[in-house]
Amino acid sequence: MNALTLLLRTITLKKAIIDIEMKKIISVCILCTGFVTVFSQSKTGFASINFDSPSDSVANWSLHVQNTTVFQFHPGYAVKYSGENSLSDTYETATSNTSTFFVTKELWKWASFYFNPEVTGGGGLSKTKGVAGFPNGEIYRVGASELTPFIARAYFQQIFPLGNGKYKHQETEQNQLAGFFPSSRLVITAGKFCMSDFFDDNKYNHDARSQFLNWSLMAQGAWDFPADVRGYTTGMVIELIHPTWAIRVASVEVPKIANALPMEYHFKNANSETIEYEQHWVIKNKLEGAIRATGFATFSRAPKYNDAINQMAIGDSSINDVISGKIEGVNNGGVKYGFGFNLEQELSKTIGLFARYSWNDGKTASWAFTEIDRSFQMGIELNGSIWNRKSDALGLATVVNSISSEHKNYLQVGGYGFIIGDGKLNYGTEKIFETYYRWYLKSFLQLSADYQLIFNPAYNKDRSGPVHVPSIRLHFEW
Repeated sequence: MNALTLLLRTITLKKAIIDIEMKKIISVCILCTGFVTVFSQSKTGFASINFDSPSDSVANWSLHVQNTTVFQFHPGYAVKYSGENSLSDTYETATSNTSTFFVTKELWKWASFYFNPEVTGGGGLSKTKGVAGFPNGEIYRVGASELTPFIARAYFQQIFPLGNGKYKHQETEQNQLAGFFPSSRLVITAGKFCMSDFFDDNKYNHDARSQFLNWSLMAQGAWDFPADVRGYTTGMVIELIHPTWAIRVASVEVPKIANALPMEYHFKNANSETIEYEQHWVIKNKLEGAIRATGFATFSRAPKYNDAINQMAIGDSSINDVISGKIEGVNNGGVKYGFGFNLEQELSKTIGLFARYSWNDGKTASWAFTEIDRSFQMGIELNGSIWNRKSDALGLATVVNSISSEHKNYLQVGGYGFIIGDGKLNYGTEKIFETYYRWYLKSFLQLSADYQLIFNPAYNKDRSGPVHVPSIRLHFEW
C-alpha cells in the first residue's frame, strides 16, 4: 500500500510539473501571437516588411526523429585524495541515450509551431561530476538514469520578410520546414527552447550528437547559459537576419536551484539577457568564414563565492548548500555577466578551423551550465573527401579552462559546486584534448569513435591524471 501511495504521489507531482510547464509555454506563445496579430494589422508597422513570396513556397509539416547513444569509460588513475564531487579514480563506464521527435507545423503565412517531445536515460561518468569540461555533451539533458519522457521544446515562431530581398530555398530538417524563405527577415520566437538553438552556432563545433562531445568544446565554456538540468528554458528571442550579418537578443527564465529543473522569471531579479552579433564573409577562392560576438547578463538566486567563504569560516555551510544545488536560495540578487567570441573559417573546401574564447566575472556562483570562468578552444575539422569518404569527418581540438580567484578560493577552503569540488584544491588549469572520427554507415546512421585526454580535472593538480576517456557514439536521424 505504501508503494502504491508513493507511485500515485509521483505521478501526481509529474503531472503538476507538466501542467505548470505547459501553462508557461502557452502564455508566452499567446503573448507573442497577440503582438504579431496587432502588428500585422497595423498600417504603421515596418514600411519595408513584405509578405509577398513565391506561391506555396513553404511546406505545411516537418516530421523528424533522432536517437543518440554514447558509451564512455575511463581507466583508473592516481590521486592524492577525493571529495564529494570528484571524478572516480577507478575504472568506470557510463552510457547515455536521447530520443527526440521534431514536429513542425505551419500555422499561417510565415508562422510555425515547433514541438519536440524527448526521452532521455542513462548517466554520465561519476554521475556527471568531477570535470568542468565534462566529456559527454549529451548528458546535460539527462536528469534521471531511468528513461524519462518530457517536453524539450514547444515554441511559436513568426517571420517578417524585410524589403524586396531574395528568397532562398531550404530543405526539410529537424525543426525546419522545406521551402523558400526570405534572406532578410525579422524573426520572433517565443516558448520553450534551448539557447544554443539560436546562439553560439559554429559550422564545425556545435552539436554533441555528431561533432565534439566535450561540454567546453561544443559551446562557450564560460557562458553559464540559462537552462534547466536538461538544457532548456522558456522565453523570447528576436532576430534581425541579413544575408551577411545577424543580430539577436533573448530574455529567458533561470533556474531557481543550481542546475535543477525548477525555473523562474522575474523582471527585476530572475532572468537572463543575451545579445549576439554575427558577421559572415567570403575570402579568396570562395572560402567562407564567420565570427559571432555574444554578451550576457544573468540575474538569479546564485550567491557570491566570497559570502560563502566568510560563512564557512564561522561554521555555517548554508550558502555552500545553495551553490552546490542541495537547497533553494532565499535571496535574489546574484549577477553574472560575461562575453564570448566564436570564429569559423574554411581553410580549404575540405578543412575548417574554429576557435572560441569566453569570459565571465566569476564572482557569483555558476548556476546553470558548468563551472568555468575563462575558456579558450581551437580545433579543425577535416572532410572525408580527402580520403574519398566525403560524408565522413575527422575532428581534432583542444580547450583550456580556468576559474576566477574567488571561485578558486572557494574550492580551496572545501566548497562544492554542482559539478566539481574535491574537498580541497591545488589549482591548475583544466586542459582537454579531443579527437573523433565520424563514419556515415548510411545516410541516416552515423558511428563515431571519440577519444579525450583530460589534465587536472576540476582544476586540481593533486588529481592531475591524465584521464583517458574513449567513447563510442551511435547517432540515428531521419
